[in-house]
Amino acid sequence: MCAHLGVGARPGVPVDDVLALVDAVLREAGLTRAAVRSLATLDARAAEPGVAGAAAELGVPMRGFTAGELATVSVPHPSAVPLAATGTSSVAEAAALLSAGVGASATAGPSQALLLVPKRKSRRVTCAIATCVPVCPHEHAPGVRLLPLAHGYIAGEPGSPPTIPTPHTTAAMDTHTHAHTDAHDLRHHGDAEVRDEKLIDLAVNVRTNTPPDWLRKRIADSLTGLAAYPDGRAARAAVAVRHDLPTGRVLLTAGAAEAFVLLARALPVRRPVVVHPQFTEPEAALRDAGHEVGRVLLRAEDGFRLDPAAVPEDADLVVIGNPTNPTSVLHPAESIAALARPGRTLVVDEAFMDAVPGERESLAGRTDVPGLVVLRSLTKTWGLAGLRIGYVLAEPETIALLEGAQPLWPVSTPALVAAEACMSPAALAEAEHAAHQIAVERAHLLAGLAEFDEVRTVAGAEGPFVLLRIDGADAIRDRLRLLGFAARRGDTFPGLDRNWLRLAVRDRATTNRFLQALDQALLLGG
Repeated sequence: MCAHLGVGARPGVPVDDVLALVDAVLREAGLTRAAVRSLATLDARAAEPGVAGAAAELGVPMRGFTAGELATVSVPHPSAVPLAATGTSSVAEAAALLSAGVGASATAGPSQALLLVPKRKSRRVTCAIATCVPVCPHEHAPGVRLLPLAHGYIAGEPGSPPTIPTPHTTAAMDTHTHAHTDAHDLRHHGDAEVRDEKLIDLAVNVRTNTPPDWLRKRIADSLTGLAAYPDGRAARAAVAVRHDLPTGRVLLTAGAAEAFVLLARALPVRRPVVVHPQFTEPEAALRDAGHEVGRVLLRAEDGFRLDPAAVPEDADLVVIGNPTNPTSVLHPAESIAALARPGRTLVVDEAFMDAVPGERESLAGRTDVPGLVVLRSLTKTWGLAGLRIGYVLAEPETIALLEGAQPLWPVSTPALVAAEACMSPAALAEAEHAAHQIAVERAHLLAGLAEFDEVRTVAGAEGPFVLLRIDGADAIRDRLRLLGFAARRGDTFPGLDRNWLRLAVRDRATTNRFLQALDQALLLGG
């Protein structure tokens, strides 16, 4: 990374004082002197021996800007003293940004100046660091772009050096393709937002710091039995006990995604309907199986709440999520159960239900709802997306049809061991604790988002993610990528457009850093 220093100094400051503050600011940014490309200041201070000597010691050119040039730059930490003395409210910040802007203008493509570390002070010196990064062509505008950072880090973990990832346009993120010509990319998922990038992940809804150590050990221990074919009986029985069901009502699958494919291929469906916005894989699987899929689009003005009357009476398969991805709406169990009809299969995707304290509104374990199929995933709460494990709860006749469409040994031995382990009382207690913690952290995220006039969140979020609307959210998402954060685009979900983003709930420290980055991204768009 190229660093451009801005320095403000009093007359007669020794070179050692300047270099001491420069080194401290570089350490804060996680950089060394080798990263410095220029040192800039007010032109009237450029001849100061301490400042000129610091540039010579660093081996970089000295740039002097006039007071008028510096005064054109808005700075995040203005001060009346330098304003009165020089005409600019922060020599260090303005000089750093202008110097980085000079570097940006010499690059092959459009760039922008970003403030890495705002001004830091010693008794006689101030210093700030800026850099230049490429921007997406549709965002290019001349001049300096200001990003006032509170701690100097724009990506990475606390205490890590900043990284500026190359921005990706929305089109560049379309790594999944699908044959049909629907305007929404049903094959785009959150993993595409973070693949091959060093970004803080708010795009994928897998709980962080998972799998826990005890589960990793159980999975690792299972590797000694890989010579034998998988035997799912113990895991299937554990799931049945967990939901107080007979084993004939349980089918283990390679994640919930496999279950959607089995449903689309195995059931004699004539008029499938998917309630949107929701996870797009059910519709994609139905389309792949040759079905024409109807859509019921829940409305933002209604809070994306379910109206059972909106579902066509002749639909013989209805798919809905609860809590729904991406809206985070938790529908009342009885509202969903009201969708059941003779001759209709009612599929409820409860992949995120174990992130809801008490799993209230769950239909898992219900045997009084005709045609009910409940899907569960263990990949989200337990961090097993790479292992692929989930299960189906349904009437024995439906389970038999789905099982008949599965290949032999569809779930691996490590995944079966993980499923059995996650059904234990201790694991369920841990999941419940995690659900309560998610609720606390979600409230903190929502409170922070409420501070932004430009942001509107979907009310009553109950999942481990929130959905928000911002005018021009697609551009905001690209700017967030520059700042080291990946957010899930909303326009791939039917019923949403380019103005929606989904954010995974993370710990408080990560949320605070994200809110700071969002403030900066909104500032750029203002």
